[in-house]
Amino acid sequence: MGNVQNRLEVNSNADLRIAWLLTSAFYYWHPTLSELAKLFPKMTAFAANWRGYASGFEDSFTVEVVGQRKVIPLAKASTGYGSSFTYLPLNIVNRLLQFKPHVIFSNSFGMWTLLALLSKPLGKWEVVIAYEGSSPSVDYRNSAVRLAVRRAMVRAADACISNSHAGKAYLTKVLKAEESRVFVQPYEVPAANSLSGNLEEEQPSLPQLQQPVFIVVGGIIPRKGLDQLLEACAILQRQGCDDYTLLVVGDGPQREELENFTQKNDLTKCVQWAGRVDYNHLGAYFRKADVFVLPTLEDTWGLVLLEAMVEPAKLAELMRRFINDPDLAASMGHKSEQLMTQYTPEAAAKFLGKVTSFVLGS
Repeated sequence: MGNVQNRLEVNSNADLRIAWLLTSAFYYWHPTLSELAKLFPKMTAFAANWRGYASGFEDSFTVEVVGQRKVIPLAKASTGYGSSFTYLPLNIVNRLLQFKPHVIFSNSFGMWTLLALLSKPLGKWEVVIAYEGSSPSVDYRNSAVRLAVRRAMVRAADACISNSHAGKAYLTKVLKAEESRVFVQPYEVPAANSLSGNLEEEQPSLPQLQQPVFIVVGGIIPRKGLDQLLEACAILQRQGCDDYTLLVVGDGPQREELENFTQKNDLTKCVQWAGRVDYNHLGAYFRKADVFVLPTLEDTWGLVLLEAMVEPAKLAELMRRFINDPDLAASMGHKSEQLMTQYTPEAAAKFLGKVTSFVLGS
């Protein structure tokens, strides 16, 4: 930590070269990277599977595309992530040696992070491991080999960051990272303008929706738990409660099965299927909703206000509270809005700036 050469070279943030290694640079990363580039103009994101900039963030930070990643499934799981191996282009080291970063932020414990750590003596850079958050399938707590490798990586890193306290607990208690070198604050945070697109032209074509409107957004796959949410809707239907809408935004291999479920349980009046929606158009759908629900069975870090990982009966009870009290969603939404003012891309960039200063010893 605090490489002497790096301290001598850097006179200001304008001189500092930051590299962020992104195995998947999806749009929700772009607000924070854009703000980080304002603090450190020479910041560059090295990405595999680059899809382009999110709307409103075009050319707001520098990107170098380093080939394509390939995810090779090793073991499937019906309700979780499962086990997989992610192949990443090995020429990342040459690209980094050309860029000569002072500090590298690298996501999780994959191949790029390992290569960045192994190349520290050659590149003379500091490495920060960014671990999104903790969940059973990605923690590998029962794999002695993986844990040994991860503990060695943590020892070699100059610092670690996580979005959540669960992630910090995994880093410190399981991987034995030093408390003083682990920092926690949400850094994958959304920005409204990346979701909005053109507000005048890109309104969704939806029928009049019965309020309250519950919205769920994501891939329609078993891990997302939509079947549990629909079971909660079926419970409400059996209780004679159908004065609401569940708006499902997304697509996936489980859609046909779940659409059949809605038909068999007389839910077609309540459940609306919007299909896949471009990321920069999601804001229009959120504005139609009263309550956002994430029934995900496993996730490391969801960009949400509520994770409803409960049994269908309990979920139905919670939904009924909003149905019976039309003002509840508005009052809770106002409190959530106040809470979220402290978790902005600007705040995330300042946090990352402090971590950068820490590893440089300044």
